Amino acid sequence: MKRILAIEVKEYIGKEVLLQGWVHRIRQLGQVSFIILRDRSGIVQTVAEEGVVAFPGLSNESIVIIRGKVSADARAPGGVEVRVRDIDILSQALDTPPIEINKKIDLLKTNLDTLLTFRAVCLRNPDILSIFKVQAELIRAFRQFLIQENFTEIHTPKIVATGTEGGAELFSVRYFEQNVYLAQSPQFYKQIMVGSGLERVFEVGHAYRAEDHNTTRHLNEYVSLDLEMGFIENEQDVIELQKKLIQFMFTEVSSNCAAELKLYKVKTPQFKDIPQLTLIEAKEILRSKCNKDLKEAPDLDPEGERLLCQYIKKNTGEGLVYITSYPISKRPFYTMPREDNPEVSRSFDLLYDGEEITTGGQRIHNYGQLIKKMKEAGLNEKDFDFYLQAFKYGMPPHGGLAIGTERITKQLLGLGNIREASLFPRDRTRVAP
Repeated sequence: MKRILAIEVKEYIGKEVLLQGWVHRIRQLGQVSFIILRDRSGIVQTVAEEGVVAFPGLSNESIVIIRGKVSADARAPGGVEVRVRDIDILSQALDTPPIEINKKIDLLKTNLDTLLTFRAVCLRNPDILSIFKVQAELIRAFRQFLIQENFTEIHTPKIVATGTEGGAELFSVRYFEQNVYLAQSPQFYKQIMVGSGLERVFEVGHAYRAEDHNTTRHLNEYVSLDLEMGFIENEQDVIELQKKLIQFMFTEVSSNCAAELKLYKVKTPQFKDIPQLTLIEAKEILRSKCNKDLKEAPDLDPEGERLLCQYIKKNTGEGLVYITSYPISKRPFYTMPREDNPEVSRSFDLLYDGEEITTGGQRIHNYGQLIKKMKEAGLNEKDFDFYLQAFKYGMPPHGGLAIGTERITKQLLGLGNIREASLFPRDRTRVAP
């Protein structure tokens, strides 16, 4: 007999079925046992008239095969249940799980550190697992949209000889006889591939930052959604593409993850457009409307991002806002400066409900200008010869962006800590599981 999933049981009323999955919960009522079975599609109620005593070793989280006949019952989850004929235990749970797998997320009192320590077990909780169903849909939609827009997916090295972002935020790795680093981003390779003739490329891959943070919004390893595109006029072309991209991602999640969004009591943002402010304009709003003065700061601090998004949402209804025109001194050397004001960059961030989820901008495509910026940044051009080759022999005007997967997941679902949006988070202290 072919296995069917929990979600399919309602199509088999009056018929014999074979189910496989995890014992989610057992409830005894007199001599009758109600066994809730869980599989990748959801849960289904099964009823054993003889009780669990007829099936020695049966316990929560045991892996089982259940055979029985489907009947309609309005009281059961989904309006159907399976009358058990027999149960085979494929793998017995040998102990009580350290985490209540069958409890709703808002009733789960376990602290985050314990959830992460017992990650292999806590991921069985359907509510926790829902986070990663939403995340998978965000990534799928990102990929689908860009393929439709004639982007080519690439896969770039994560072991590199030099950093891409400058600074000391690099993890050093012993690589045979030399020291190398974990990639901070695929930036150089994205640009090289634009220059190769592909013009439009994207990557879904890990990035590593040796930042000594221990906050609710930082990870040292994360999944970056990167894109780069050639033949742009300026950074506004990248912004306009992302508006369509982000709207597509949210629409797909809303359509395909309705149950998961309902579980977390959230809705995807619905917007006609995304407001756009220069950094100076954003600071002025914070000063005049939010009583926060960041006049001398080169960027918005976390509180500033939060206050600005609250103000924008209150006045426009939008939870997203672009901030543009950051100081060139605070952006990577390859960032294009404005022609009318070289101290200001053609770059942007996208804030979503109080946190930055995207950084992007136009890149320098002129070989001589790039060399000059490298020297100003104290970099040795010989260390970047592989990168500069693409520019020495002609590079189209181009730009791109990167979206933090865990950040956008966290903000969409209203999670309190970014570690909740990472399957197996790597932070300042955690390298296992």
